[in-house]
Amino acid sequence: MAGAGEDGERRIGVAMDYSDSSKKALDWAIDNLLRRGDTLVVLHVLHHGGEEAQNTLWAKSGSPPIPLSEFREPKVMQHYGVKPDAEVLDAIDTAARQKELKVVAKLYWGDAREKLCDAVEELKIDTLVMGSRGLGPIQRILLGSVTNYVLSNASCPVTVVKGK
Repeated sequence: MAGAGEDGERRIGVAMDYSDSSKKALDWAIDNLLRRGDTLVVLHVLHHGGEEAQNTLWAKSGSPPIPLSEFREPKVMQHYGVKPDAEVLDAIDTAARQKELKVVAKLYWGDAREKLCDAVEELKIDTLVMGSRGLGPIQRILLGSVTNYVLSNASCPVTVVKGK
């Protein structure tokens, strides 16, 4: 199958920070990209983690892959420093059932630009979908753009879903 990993399944990554733009990116991926049997990899990059030991232990590799059954559990996600979003969980849950998706989440700590590109390599992501915050030209110059960096440096196709 074209665009599939070595084992025949496609791995679709979605960068998720629970912003409106990342939720739109998830919805777009579910509606337009994900097919029956694909693996959806929900990628979170946190600036800091809940526990320093986790940050040290997983600073380079990120968390272990978290299956959907654990991703749904508020206590598990709070352990990692992530506040679950019911809207996102419902969308993922529904898509997983309807399209028979495998779903895993992976958390990273640090610079989102570098960590998203690392995730693409490490997890053998076939394509990455991410939202655009819609920064103006001045903000983009001052703050830098995660989207621009990932577009230029990721080793897979990247789809950017605009907020409006």
